Amino acid sequence: MTQSTSNAAATSAVSGASAKRGFWSSRMAFVLAATGSAVGLGNIWKFPYITGENGGGAFVLVYLLCIAVVGIPIMMAEVMIGRRGGRSPINSMRILAERDRLSSRWKWLAGVGVLASFLILSFYSVIGGWAVSYVGTAASGQLSGQSAEVIGAIFSGLLGDPGKLLIWHSLFMALTMLVVARGLRGGLERAVTILMPALFVLLLLLVGYAMTTGHFGQAASFLFRPDFSSLTTEAVLVALGHAFFTLSLGMGVMMAYGSYLNKNVSIAKTSLLVSLMDTGVALLAGLAIFPIVFANGLEPGAGPGLIFQTLPLAFGQMPLGSLFGTLFFVLLVFAAWTSAISLLEPLVEWLEEQKGMNRLVSTLGAGSLCWLLGIASILSLNEWSGFAPLGMFAAFEGKTVFDLLDYLTANILLPLGGLLVAVFVGWFMARQALENELSLRGPWFGLWYGVLRYVTPVAVAIVFIYNLV
Repeated sequence: MTQSTSNAAATSAVSGASAKRGFWSSRMAFVLAATGSAVGLGNIWKFPYITGENGGGAFVLVYLLCIAVVGIPIMMAEVMIGRRGGRSPINSMRILAERDRLSSRWKWLAGVGVLASFLILSFYSVIGGWAVSYVGTAASGQLSGQSAEVIGAIFSGLLGDPGKLLIWHSLFMALTMLVVARGLRGGLERAVTILMPALFVLLLLLVGYAMTTGHFGQAASFLFRPDFSSLTTEAVLVALGHAFFTLSLGMGVMMAYGSYLNKNVSIAKTSLLVSLMDTGVALLAGLAIFPIVFANGLEPGAGPGLIFQTLPLAFGQMPLGSLFGTLFFVLLVFAAWTSAISLLEPLVEWLEEQKGMNRLVSTLGAGSLCWLLGIASILSLNEWSGFAPLGMFAAFEGKTVFDLLDYLTANILLPLGGLLVAVFVGWFMARQALENELSLRGPWFGLWYGVLRYVTPVAVAIVFIYNLV
């Protein structure tokens, strides 16, 4: 087959797929989907413990500033690329580059994001499996009245059993594939319109429960009263990196979701609303978690073990702890599930367009590959715990498969993808096209454009270089 014939076939496949494309039924459906993608383990699991590690209120203020100067501008750019291109992330980038007479190689910018989302989902599903497992653990009363040693042994026992981890990983991935295979309206939209309201209700119930501990005021003070003496340069960079990660940027997700967005929806207002809802969930999670931590005399900066070791210990010592512990882990499952759905979508969308696969086949193919790679992450927690694939390089010494995938995506692929999006949109796309697509006029467009061109790339580049060095 000649190159021209190959290109024609690919274009035909894309055109055929685009003819079947649908749109979100409403602006709120997109907001719930995008918020569901953004609200994940990063909000419920990571944000509370990194806030605890970095001093509380001052860190939260810096984080909010980073959302404003990095998160929202890049989110607007990614949604705009998806809607203007109207295809999968890779094909949308190719189409926009060709319209502005740029190199078609720009499509690999989106390719970086699709690769990142695929790699993240492979180990994210393993962590999602932990949350599913803990729903049963909490509901059965196994955490009630247990010592820290027993709680730690429960978690260690889970990580040390590849068979159990495989079952939970498989179940979580099957749930994710089930939603994505049903398409836009019957799968993605229906799932988020059920799961997101349920997530908010569960979170508010847990905040209400936290208010009964007698330490809610202490938690609120910890979160909202800034102490800049405890703020370090590293804390600022952590806030910048998390602001980027929490909004699902650099993964191709917002491009994929944006490709289903109607032209009459304001990208700016919608991106702002998604960012506010995502940040609100992160802060509510802190208000739900820290009163329980303080009420039990535990350490707020307990690190990654806060959710699976510290909190189970607290729930086990409290009245109605089994009930609210179960609700907490159901909340964690819902948050992980809505994010996992979005992580699978970019690759599925591309397979539909480029390979002419139907939705079910493309979902089974992409999901099965993620599931297989996830097995390597499972084994790295036990049987392969001493195996470091790139251990010959100093930067990767001691990093297992699980650690390596986390490091490569969070520290290299996501910042690189976000940086390239800011550069492409801010410096290469026609300004008039941006004004038309965003429907921003006067100072608002100028503010967004200036921040995206001059502030955002520098901020992301700093995080990128810092993480590497």
